[in-house]
Formats: sequence, structure tokens, C-alpha cells
Amino acid sequence: MAESIFTDRDAFAAATRVIGLHLSPDGTVLVAEVAHLDAKATGYLTALWAVDPQGAEPARRLTRSTEGESFGGFLAGSTLMFTSRRPNPLAVATGDAADTPRTGLWVLPAHGEAYQVTTRSGGVDSVVGARSGATIAMLARTMPGTGDGADETTDAGRRGRRATRKVTAILHSSYPVRFWDSDLGPDGARLLVANPIDDPGLLSGGTLSLRDLTGDVGQLLREAELQLSPDGTTVYVTVARAEAGGSTRSTVLAVDVDSGQQRVMADQPAVNFGPIALSPDGSRLAVVMEERPTPERAGDTRLAVIDVTDPVGIPRPVAAAWDRWPLTVTWSADGSALFVTADQAGRCPVFRVDVTADAAGVVQLTGDDAAYSHVHAAPDGERLFALRAAIDAPPAPVVLDTTVADQRPHLLLGPTPPPRLPGRVEEVTATALDGTPLRAWLCLPGEPADDSMADSVGASVRTSMGASGSDPAAESAAVPLALWIHGGPLASWNSWSWRWNPWVMVARGYAVLLPDPALSTGYGAAFIARGWGAWGDHPYTDVIALTDAAAAHPGVDPTRQAVMGGSFGGYLTNWILGHTDRFAVGVTHAGIYALDQFARTTDVSSYWAQTMTAAAEQTYSPHRHVDQWSTPTLVIHGDHDYRVPIGEALRLWWDLAERSGESGSAHRFLYFPDEAHWVLSPEHSKIWYDTVLAFVDHHVKGTPWQTPDLLR
Repeated sequence: MAESIFTDRDAFAAATRVIGLHLSPDGTVLVAEVAHLDAKATGYLTALWAVDPQGAEPARRLTRSTEGESFGGFLAGSTLMFTSRRPNPLAVATGDAADTPRTGLWVLPAHGEAYQVTTRSGGVDSVVGARSGATIAMLARTMPGTGDGADETTDAGRRGRRATRKVTAILHSSYPVRFWDSDLGPDGARLLVANPIDDPGLLSGGTLSLRDLTGDVGQLLREAELQLSPDGTTVYVTVARAEAGGSTRSTVLAVDVDSGQQRVMADQPAVNFGPIALSPDGSRLAVVMEERPTPERAGDTRLAVIDVTDPVGIPRPVAAAWDRWPLTVTWSADGSALFVTADQAGRCPVFRVDVTADAAGVVQLTGDDAAYSHVHAAPDGERLFALRAAIDAPPAPVVLDTTVADQRPHLLLGPTPPPRLPGRVEEVTATALDGTPLRAWLCLPGEPADDSMADSVGASVRTSMGASGSDPAAESAAVPLALWIHGGPLASWNSWSWRWNPWVMVARGYAVLLPDPALSTGYGAAFIARGWGAWGDHPYTDVIALTDAAAAHPGVDPTRQAVMGGSFGGYLTNWILGHTDRFAVGVTHAGIYALDQFARTTDVSSYWAQTMTAAAEQTYSPHRHVDQWSTPTLVIHGDHDYRVPIGEALRLWWDLAERSGESGSAHRFLYFPDEAHWVLSPEHSKIWYDTVLAFVDHHVKGTPWQTPDLLR
């Protein structure tokens, strides 16, 4: 096969990736966020590109700097705001530039150069602008003890003193203390605002004068979402509320911009609220209501609408009988419907949900085998803009009709063309032990579909793999099978991934199976309930059933199989390796190994306390079956992984080492001291792929083991 980004690790790392899409309120400006390699090729930066909403003109780059830029928001219709640590040319020219780079908020007018309107030493988490006027709201991290969070001079001074004295210690008074890959504190997010009265010159290059609306609330705004009323008078924000037992729940507040007065919009002890979306006229707030789980029940996720003038703020259910979990919510231009994305049977379609109807008011707009995100409704009421991705297609901007069911999208001229794939996708089906229908994607080497961006997955052959029925020619070309298990566990294999990209393995001559076992989303509440609190039960047998079905494919060699997984997929890989020796090799990345240990050391122990009993932790913990573990295994972990702490890998590695013979161990441990749950830096990503491929090739294909160059 010809050289491609899937066989050239440098080209793969250098591939640009569309990671976001944003539409201005007036519908004239469509902005894509694009990640690309930095100048040293050791990290990724983000740039902003303009995409023609009409689909006629090529995309053009809007921002360019050595520090990169992130989307901020829109002002007064279509004026773009972005954040960046790029130096302010005016400050440099006058000698007022800070000694250390600060995150600045910039405004890019339709004509002319971008200019900086404020800086924040602690960074800006999110920015939202009003549809009319220049009112903006933002979340900015500020040090405790800073009386006024808008006082950048004091905040910068406190940070500077810690840096000068090399102080990194943090004193905590609440849980949690870290999140994913970050230590929490000592700073915390505060809600800051500015309005036209204070900033009459904002749109012509004035300096932004900010006001602190919340004061020091610690980490309660850590994951907050903001919505600003069209007239800029009210900010709607999701806020964490601390509870007994170290947990929090997500609520919604309305904050008056002028007075700072707060009003509770949504707060229920058994529910987390968010995401949120404000209707175009500002009268209603759409909310996703996530029922909090218990060890006996996963809970449910539903849509609701709140009248913002209602002093009680009672959520009114929308499409209450719809058996899907909404992920993102966008209002239609006239406020009559919501456009919602939700996982569904290995896809993530866009649905139109009538806000006045029950489940009968849900219409699936997209009919292809894709996953949609970043959905925006144009003010003309006729068009939707979104990012479309699929197992065989990276995210790309598309336009949809707001009313047509089961439609195919129209591809816009995006910032980067799609890569040519080294194979095709088919769908595998099977039946679980309890009779539940199962399905998975199977990526196979060979010629790709003719038009992958239009719907290559949809053009693939749909087959229920129960028996091979193969001919000798097909068997002679049969390739090994790599079973890849997704994380979550409440997730689905339905979209493109640069980090766990099956096409790298396909280009190496493997078939890659991407199964959705019990606990996967997009198959209804009953499908999740099958595996709830019993991770090693149906999730395990479902994966094995789908592997058996894929192994019967005429293009697959059933005698050569590998198993791989990350996070929950790593857990299930660990469980599998303690229960069967059918796989020639295993790769467990950031995998949970000892459930009792994990539940008390992860960054969100409060969640796991709600989902699993002590008895389940013992029954379904992989560490209890390590004596039956005979498969050569590659263990991979990052030391900055706070979701699945490094202790899981260290304990697994010791248990494997303790059981190794005098001749040494067939296992390997790939350790990244400065990576987190995901391995994100370009060079480390190359090492990850090269090590995985070398280890799997060695044990599945019998090729000589060769340590990747940068690890020697």
C-alpha cells in the first residue's frame, strides 16, 4: 500500500484537525477551530479559520501566532472574540508588556487588525457575548484572597510572589483536589462581566473594564457553562453545589449583570443540570437533566425547558418518553424546537425535538452513519451548521436542512481535506447470551469506499457475521483481528478518534473490531442496565460474542487475535486477560485494575461511591484473577492521569512481575512521566503507536521484537 498518514507516523502527527465550529448570531460568520503542530513539532496549537456558510469559497485562516488562539465568542452580531497568550503589540511598543505571558481577550473586527481588550494571568475559561450591544461575560481564574476578582494587578502580584518563591503548595478545604490531568487550586473561576455603559469604546479598540459578580467561590464554577440574555442583562450559569460526603451537584443560577443578584433557576437533589441553552428571544432555558446514579440504577438523562420568568423555575419535560440521552442542545431560530445530538446504535445523529410534543415530536434529521457535534441553527430558520465525523471520517463542517428527515449532509469547504483511508468499514451483529441484539464496527484493509465524506460507512456492506461462508481466495488474504474496547463506560464507538485511530492498525494489516457492549450509550436504558454495577458480566460476554462474529468474517484470520482497550476499555481488557487465553496479546492503556483501590484514589471518588457497591468492587475487580493471567501484555500509563491514577498500573505491573519466571517477563510497561489519561504530545503519540504496533506484531505475527528508536 502506498505511503499515507496512517503508515507515516510523522505525517499522522502533523495532520491538522478540526476541533470546533461556531456560528455568529447573525449567521454570516462561520468559524472553525483547527489544531496544528507548533513550530517545534512538540505540541499542538489552535488557529481560527473562516468557513464560507454558502459553501462556495475555500476556508481561509483568520488568526496566526506562535502561541495559538482559541474561540471566545461573538459580539454585536458577527464581531469575533478570541483568547490567546500572544503578546500585545501596543504594550510591547510602549514598554508595558508583562514579564510573563498572560492570556488576553482579543477582538477581531470584520476589517482591520485584532486588538487586545484585557488580560488575565490565570487565564479565561469561557467567554460569551450578548446578541445586541457589547456586553460580555467570562469565567476567569483568580487567586483566593483577591477581594475583587476583576483586579488583575493584585491577582498577578499574588501569582508572581508564589512563582518567585517557587511555592506550589495548595491548601484545600473541599473535595475534589484534582480533575482529569490538573491540580485544582489555589485559584478558582469567578464570573466577570462588562457592559456597554462601562465600555463605550470596546468595539473600536477600547480597554475592557470588568466587574466581579460572584466573588471567591472556590471550585464551584470549575465546569460552569454560561448563557447570556440577548439584551445582556442576565447571565445564566451552571454552578456546583457542595453536599455532604464530598460530592457536588450541578445547579443553574440566573445572575443579574447590574446588581449581581442571584436567583436559583434549577436545583434538585437527585439531578445534575447541564448543558443549558437559552432560546433566541431569551424567554426559555433548555436544560439537560441528568438523574444521579445509584449502585442499583444508572439514572436517566432527559430534556426540559424552564420559563426564565417563572420565580419557581420548574423544569417542564420535553420528549419525556424518548429513550435516548441528549448530549448537546440548540434552539431553532423561531424557538419552536430543539436540535439535539444523542448517541444511537453506533451513530450520533441530529434530532429535531418539538418543545410542545412528546416522543412523537422527535424527528431524526440525519440518516447517515455519522456522529454530529457543534450544531448551530442559522437565523434564517432553514439551515443547520455542524461538524460531521464518523468511524471513517474526521470532523468536517457541513450544512443540514432544519426540517428534512433522514437527510445526507452537504459538505462545506473546510480547512483541511479528508485523508484517504487504507480500508473500509462493515457492521457486525451478534446475539448476547440473554438474547439482546449486539452490534459493532469492523474496519478492514482494502480499498476504501468511493465517497467516504458523503457516507462511506453507509455505503459499506451490512452483514450479520455468524458463519464465514468464505472462499479459498478470501481465506488466503485473511488478516489478524484486533479487538479495541472503548472507554467510558457510558460511551459508544461512533466517531473519529486521533488518539485511538483504528486505521493505523488497518494500514498495518489488521482488521479492527470496535464493539458496543452492555453499558454503551445509544441503545436505550435497558441496554445500560444490563451491565450496571456488573462490569465483568454482560460487558465481557457481549465483547466475546461480537469477537466470535467478527472472527467468522472471510477476511479475518480467527487464529490470530489481539485485545486492546483504554480507561474502561483497559479495565475490560484486564478482566478478559484474567478469564481467557484466546488472545495472543493484550494492550491495557490507563486501565482500572483494582476496583477498591481505584474508587478511592480517582479524582472523582464521589461519583464512584454512587455507582458501585463494595461487594461489586470485589466481585468484578480484575486484580483478583491475575493468577490466571498468561497473555503477554503491554501496560501503558501516564503519571499525570488523575482519572485512573498511576497506582493502577503500578499494582498491575508488580503483580505481573511477581509471577514472572526466571527467564524474564514477556510483558512490557510503557510509562509516560508527564502524560495524563490520554497521550497527547506529538512525539509521545508516535512512541505510543510504534510501541503498540511492535508489541502486537511480535506476538500476533511473529515479527522480531524491536524497541522503538526514541525508547532505546
